[in-house]
Amino acid sequence: MLNGSYSYNPQLSIERINNQIAELEKLKSQIPQTPIMQNFQFNQPTAMRFVDNIDVVNKEVIYADTPFFSKDMSVLWVKKVNGEVKVYELNELIEKDEKDIKIEMLEMKIKKLEEVNNEQSNNNNDVKSVENKKSTTSTTDNEYDK
Repeated sequence: MLNGSYSYNPQLSIERINNQIAELEKLKSQIPQTPIMQNFQFNQPTAMRFVDNIDVVNKEVIYADTPFFSKDMSVLWVKKVNGEVKVYELNELIEKDEKDIKIEMLEMKIKKLEEVNNEQSNNNNDVKSVENKKSTTSTTDNEYDK
């Protein structure tokens, strides 16, 4: 049984629901009405790819400029969307520290000194051969004089 303090009034419930709807409409009108635009991009990621040769690069279908590397990292092909392929040769750059630079400088000095030494020994050999020729010629001349 119900006690007498609570009674159901459908009119109050409808009014309460209508008040809540009015509040929601008021909140809705305060939100800016901007159209939602969705852009779908179907581009492949332009991650680098490893290939065996340029024939593979030419056969690949791409949707954005894409780099292709040879497996030994010595050649780079960049294929553009229009089908053009540019080829680049890659060389590893080895960073040198102070010790490497000093060693390289000393090796160059040694090489120069060896070249100078070789030139001097060649000059000395030339002088000796000229002296030998003179001495053999003078000996031969003396034999004819007799």
